Amino acid sequence: MPQTKTILRALAGETLPTPPIWMMRQAGRYLPEYKATRAQAGDFLSLCYNPELAAEVTLQPIRRYGFDAAILFADILLLPQALGADLWFVTGEGPRLSTITDQAGLDRLGPVEDIDATLSPVYETVKILSRELPAETALIGFAGAPWTVATYMIAGRGTPDQGPAHRLKDENRPVFEALLDRITEGTIHYLSRQIEAGAEVVKIFDSWAGSLQGDDFAKYAVEPARRITAALKDRHPGIPVIAFPRGAGDKYEGLHAAIGADCIALDDGVTPGWAAAHVQTGGCVQGNLASRHMVTGGDDLVRETRAVVDAFRGGPHIFNLGHGITPDADPANVQLMIDTVRGA
Repeated sequence: MPQTKTILRALAGETLPTPPIWMMRQAGRYLPEYKATRAQAGDFLSLCYNPELAAEVTLQPIRRYGFDAAILFADILLLPQALGADLWFVTGEGPRLSTITDQAGLDRLGPVEDIDATLSPVYETVKILSRELPAETALIGFAGAPWTVATYMIAGRGTPDQGPAHRLKDENRPVFEALLDRITEGTIHYLSRQIEAGAEVVKIFDSWAGSLQGDDFAKYAVEPARRITAALKDRHPGIPVIAFPRGAGDKYEGLHAAIGADCIALDDGVTPGWAAAHVQTGGCVQGNLASRHMVTGGDDLVRETRAVVDAFRGGPHIFNLGHGITPDADPANVQLMIDTVRGA
């Protein structure tokens, strides 16, 4: 049966006249309907673990905008919580976790086999979405990449330079690598269960990959992503994988082959012209309009959107932002972006 979902066609290497489009954090705080549903849930974690409400906020931007894909509403820090870390959110400040800085902290984590006890509501959300999404809309599952997840587990919060994780890496390499290995194995299991529940694509978010320098980028960003991708494709032949090592810069070149991913997602730190010449030659690319245009709108949004579409017109491309949409974005600008992509 021929594939009709445009994102799956692009991921398979097809060059389409109009690129499929979705948007990172498309279900989120810029939408009034999301705010209402989150208030109904009570708090962020309760929303993540309520399958009906998590499915609802995932569906909201599909109803409003008709994106070509929906991405599961969840959070990359649910996996550390499932492994045994304490997790809570501070209003206006973001996530907090219990820290892992030594062997004793590592020993307190539970086995990968036990994570489903915590994450089963997420799988149920995927099942609901696979039933309720429009027939033409693809469902994307996701997880955080091991390095990025580790930075939060080591520091207990987000940090501007991922300094605590770098210090543990430099001062206690065995504990650091054992933690990365546990997260990697947990991610394989977690994404595999999402696929079994109905996810048609999975994405690996490495938000802090750009802080890894030299050989560390290959060892702690590329290699875990390669392991995850290979394991998922072994368990689920044909499953497309999108890798997003944000901040990779010129190291984006060659990542399709190095990771084995079907698509490399690009941040807006590289120009579309450079990426078309150096990254898209390896396969499908995703990106990479600067998210600030969702706030400012206007002629700049239209011009830059067209420039992204034009640059990648010669190969497989999924249109997206270079990072997630921000809470201060104007929903009308999202519609303007979509209209521009589909009319370009």
